[in-house]
Amino acid sequence: MITGELKNKVDKIWEIFWTGGITNPLSVIEQFTYLLFIKGLDDKQNDLEQNASVIGIEAKEIFKEDEQDLRWKNFKQLAAKEMYNLVSKKVFPFIKNLHGDKDSAFSRYMDDAIFMIPTPQMLEKIVTNIDTLPMEERDAKGDLYEYLLSKVATSGTNGQFRTPRHIIKMMVELVNPTPSDIIVDPAAGTAGFLVAAGEYLQKNNQDLFTVQELNQHYHNNMFHGYDMDRTMLRIGAMNMMLHGVESPHIEYQDSLSDQNKDEEKYTLLLANPPFKGSLDYESVSADLLKVTKTKKTELLFLTLMLRMLKKGGRCATIVPDGVLFGSSRAHKAIRKEIVENHHLHAVISMPSGVFKPYAGVSTAILVFTKTGAGGTDKVWFYDMKADGYSLDDKRQPIEDSDIDDIIKRYHARENEEDRERTEQSFLVSKDEIKENNYDLSITIYKEIEYEEVEYEEPQDILSKIKKLEDEIINIIDDLEGMIY
Repeated sequence: MITGELKNKVDKIWEIFWTGGITNPLSVIEQFTYLLFIKGLDDKQNDLEQNASVIGIEAKEIFKEDEQDLRWKNFKQLAAKEMYNLVSKKVFPFIKNLHGDKDSAFSRYMDDAIFMIPTPQMLEKIVTNIDTLPMEERDAKGDLYEYLLSKVATSGTNGQFRTPRHIIKMMVELVNPTPSDIIVDPAAGTAGFLVAAGEYLQKNNQDLFTVQELNQHYHNNMFHGYDMDRTMLRIGAMNMMLHGVESPHIEYQDSLSDQNKDEEKYTLLLANPPFKGSLDYESVSADLLKVTKTKKTELLFLTLMLRMLKKGGRCATIVPDGVLFGSSRAHKAIRKEIVENHHLHAVISMPSGVFKPYAGVSTAILVFTKTGAGGTDKVWFYDMKADGYSLDDKRQPIEDSDIDDIIKRYHARENEEDRERTEQSFLVSKDEIKENNYDLSITIYKEIEYEEVEYEEPQDILSKIKKLEDEIINIIDDLEGMIY
């Protein structure tokens, strides 16, 4: 997270974009990121040259000899008009064609990227301000990018909205990614889940980059994200690269369609798929409809998740409350499938303000393992009441948060046996869930304790009211005596 002076500097650059006429937050993030990327390339070239100099070898070239004018350190010193011509006509095309083989996610989605900064003066201001950002620390670019993404204040189309980063981090900590995992998000958006999984792995695995096999897997095979919005794909790919993942698999794909052939391919799935109501049967994969005959996207995504995961694969996904209690045949069938044929670990009910100001929907997190052979014995329920932010549109930070308690209790569920149904978390047997038609709403199982309240006798209350009225009349009489 960025704070203080750095945050103020970023806000100032954001303001330059807005006052210069680029007001779409996604466009600001794109243009900002292009320039950060250009500066990052020059920084990387500097590092390569210094390291090569120390050990007496020739440095690997990002910029060839006749491309030295494209380096940040050189063009930032030019006059505004000269800089503008160079960046728009030579530097920007240079980064668009950086990966000549067109195989990387970055290259693929840079094809339709557009340089939108309208004037030389505006570009000069932005370059000057970006040049003062302290970006030396490894995580600085990633943190800055996350801060920029947090400024996307508008909900996307079709029920898409950005998942709060602290909720993503909580879900990642529930499933504990490992260095050998193959991780997927079938509705990746800005790749927030994949980035958080990568951060978790970097923090908790010292051998990640020193063991060649793990290093290769991390950079080339571990991360897979799909989306249908090319802007999101471009931002997602840049997000991953700025967080240090060299070749993430960020692909254009309608995950629910026949276009998606993935089956038993991944070991970990993290997602907050869009809840966009109903689809036409024609646009949905026939394989999914064979399992769940429904037009509801949230149910189709759950079916897809079971198909994409390998046996033993784990999943943490956000679902709308309706999935937990819906009475249609499809609702009951998918709940029964997860409870009876796989291992449902937890249902975490979240307060409806978690996604404000984008949406006020009630949601829950399902955590399960695909087994194909059952395994559900007892399901852990948690009634989250606070996530560290106010639950209104302002989402101001507050002290109350259940997140640490959720992570701690989830990983020690064996200690929850004696918890009462009146408490915030408790276990429910599979048999009881089955008796309730596989309803997974926490309200079905939670017991509410009513406290008896004793009130005064009515005649005593009336007597007190009469006494107060007498006192008021006496005061009014006194005031009248003072006036007349």
